[in-house]
Amino acid sequence: MKYNQKILLKNGKEALLRNGDSSDGLAVFENFNAAHAETDYLLSYPDENSFDPEQEARFLQAKTNSSDEIEIIAIIDGKVVGTAGIDAVGRKHKLRHRAELGVSVLKEYWGLGLGKALTKACIQCAKEAGYTQVELNVVAENKAAISLYQSLGFEEFGRNPRGFNSRISGYQELVYMRLEL
Repeated sequence: MKYNQKILLKNGKEALLRNGDSSDGLAVFENFNAAHAETDYLLSYPDENSFDPEQEARFLQAKTNSSDEIEIIAIIDGKVVGTAGIDAVGRKHKLRHRAELGVSVLKEYWGLGLGKALTKACIQCAKEAGYTQVELNVVAENKAAISLYQSLGFEEFGRNPRGFNSRISGYQELVYMRLEL
C-alpha cells in the first residue's frame, strides 16, 4: 500500500508520513532499536530485533507492494522518528476482516500529535484495504496511548493481567482494544 501526507505538529514542525520502502531499511532499523530501547511499552527489546537493515528493507518493500498491509514512517527534518503499520490478522475467511495496528514514536516526539496522525493514517489505510475491524494491544500503564486510541473510537474488549513479562517491571497488563470501521 502507498501513503503520503504532510502534517503540521503541535510544535509547528512539519512531518512527512509515507509508506516506507527499501531505501528506508537502515533508517527504520535504527529507529526501531532506538524506540524500543527508550520505553517499556513496546513488544520487544532492541536485542530481540529479528531484522538487520537489509531484512528491514525487504520488509518495507513487501509492505509497499501489498494491497492490504502497510508500514508508514514519520520523517521530521530528514530523520525517521516514528513508524506505524497494519497487518492482516489472518488470511482465512473468518479472520480476513481484521487488521492489527502497531505504532511507535521516539520519546522526544511524544505529545506532538504524531502518534495520533500515524494511527489515523493506518485507520484510513485499513478502510481502503477493506478491513472492518482494527485491533491493538496496549500496556495498561500507558494512559496517554489508551486515551489517544479512545479518542479515535477504539474500545476496550479485554485485558490480560500478565500479557507482557518486562525485564524492568515484571508482568505488565495488556489492554485489548478494537475499532469497527
